[in-house]
Amino acid sequence: MAAEVHNTLGSVLDLWRFPVKSMQGEKLESARITEKGVDGDRAYAFVDAETGKIASAKNPRKWPNMLACAASFVRPPAAGQQDPPPVRVVFADGVTLSSGEAGFDERASRALGRNVTLRSTPVPSPVLEEYWPDIDGLAHREMVTDEAISLGAPAGSFFDFAQIHLITTSTLAALERAYPQGRFDPCRFRPNLLVRTAEDGFPENDWTRIGVGAEVVLEVVIPCPRCVMTTLPQRDLPHDSGILRTAARQNNVMIAPLGQAMPSAGVYAKVIRGGEVRPGDAVWRAT
Repeated sequence: MAAEVHNTLGSVLDLWRFPVKSMQGEKLESARITEKGVDGDRAYAFVDAETGKIASAKNPRKWPNMLACAASFVRPPAAGQQDPPPVRVVFADGVTLSSGEAGFDERASRALGRNVTLRSTPVPSPVLEEYWPDIDGLAHREMVTDEAISLGAPAGSFFDFAQIHLITTSTLAALERAYPQGRFDPCRFRPNLLVRTAEDGFPENDWTRIGVGAEVVLEVVIPCPRCVMTTLPQRDLPHDSGILRTAARQNNVMIAPLGQAMPSAGVYAKVIRGGEVRPGDAVWRAT
């Protein structure tokens, strides 16, 4: 414990999980973290029946209503449970349905504008479509590409890359200073952990292995490259391309799997040791 105190980096401010990929999620009072990530995080995804690709707000031209929907569990996932419990989805038109109800996929298809099925396990080598806006620093401009997911996560998951994503208040503050008219709400970045930090700049860029609370140990894998989703409207947040443009100007860092620098905010991490995490828990430099 003494080592923790002397190596404190910050503390957990907020916790989230996102039961359905690309939909709004739920804020948590505590979280159980295992080698698969936060229990219930990205437990489900919608799959396009025509293409077999994962439905994602990363292509807002095809899926304009994804991020306007919100998902939560009907009951919390139980420890060791193999199959996730049903989810309750509030669609963009205000209709609320449980995935356990008959006709759920049909209703979801009408709401999302394409035939979809809700899945708790991905097809082999899952991909999603990503739209790249015309912004300096991105890998592409004004095009849509197929992107493989979960390359740094356990097989059979729906994570974009690794199973834990965290961002610091320092990073959000640095971006807001550079673009004060923008709203750098953490919801735009969809982290599992928002870490309160006192440093200036982007401190998580330099983290390697960290402890969270008394039990959890995470190993930072890569910075989190940012995409068009950070610019999209959700809740009371407006559409704002300046969010992504600011990340490109202020924190364009090398992403090894992509072989190039990309606009980044926050980091991805894998789980070395799991356990319970709560807001207020210390985040500390582990060895």
